[in-house]
Amino acid sequence: MDTLRTCLWLDTQAEEAAAFYCSVFDGKITGTTHYTEGSMREAGMVMTVDFEVAGMRFTALNGGDQFTFDEAVSFQVPCRGQEELDRYWYALSEGGSQGPCGWLKDRFGLSWQVYDPEAMERMLGGDPEGAARAMAAMMQMSRIDVAEMERAYAGG
Repeated sequence: MDTLRTCLWLDTQAEEAAAFYCSVFDGKITGTTHYTEGSMREAGMVMTVDFEVAGMRFTALNGGDQFTFDEAVSFQVPCRGQEELDRYWYALSEGGSQGPCGWLKDRFGLSWQVYDPEAMERMLGGDPEGAARAMAAMMQMSRIDVAEMERAYAGG
């Protein structure tokens, strides 16, 4: 086996989604296939778009509207610091919806968790009282604000 690959089932937005994820994560499109005569979609329509982002391989499939994404599966975006966190948060949530505690849905309905693992481990795995305060602060946030969590952790 070469490697695992994630297939993203979309209605008709495979090309748009692949281009979007490649732009956000500095990826590249590696291949495209089309439906043929006698297949389940119109002949000539894009069937799949293969792409790579962040060292991971994906296939976007124009499969129809039978299935949609939900929060049971999400992609985590571990960031180094607030600037990187903000960049991914705003890019991914544009045209989508922002949820609680660093969760969002992008314009295609795919769920993401954008966070700073070093900061989270330091605060949520440290002093129990500080961790409780940091967690309470995070539960009030949509986009993670590391400085605000740190203030809460410190008791301020």
